[in-house]
Amino acid sequence: MDRRFHVKDEVRVLGIDDSALISDRILIVGAFFRGGDWLDGVMTSYVERDGMDGTASIIEMVRKSKHFQQIRLIMLDGVTYGGFNPIDILSLYEETGIPVVVMMRRYPDMAQIEKALSHLPNKNERLEIIKKAGKISKISIKDGSNSVYVQCSGIGVEDAEKIVLLTSTRSNIPEPLRVAHLIATGVILGESRGKA
Repeated sequence: MDRRFHVKDEVRVLGIDDSALISDRILIVGAFFRGGDWLDGVMTSYVERDGMDGTASIIEMVRKSKHFQQIRLIMLDGVTYGGFNPIDILSLYEETGIPVVVMMRRYPDMAQIEKALSHLPNKNERLEIIKKAGKISKISIKDGSNSVYVQCSGIGVEDAEKIVLLTSTRSNIPEPLRVAHLIATGVILGESRGKA
């Protein structure tokens, strides 16, 4: 069941993104924000490139954090990390008790995803986890001229949209994700690159 939110200006959001795929262990970074203005903390973990440990790694990172009790929403940049290491957003919600919103700039091409997965072990299991993330909803940002796509677990699309709008203070991407991306790529590559 989706939790109803009273969306406050300083809602505590943890945005998680991964670094560049330059090794077999991929750094993931969580940027813990109050709304879209205040960075209150940073946490890190690792996932195996094209592995199956992403969900467990994120759960462990979140639950061990000193911020755990304050986090009201986990925001992910897509449903796979470290290449095609799938994140089970239902399990992430169930194991942490924190609703999850997956952000995507573009509607995913499932045919391309299935083609890419055909080269990896556990293809069917990976695909099942990706599909299990559920319905993909389009939401408008800023003045309505730009859109992104979301998947939700433990929160309704309307409340997710409010939080996305509230936290997208500097760009079309919520600050928790944008900053997590900047930190992850900067640490691994020596300088931030690409888009969240």
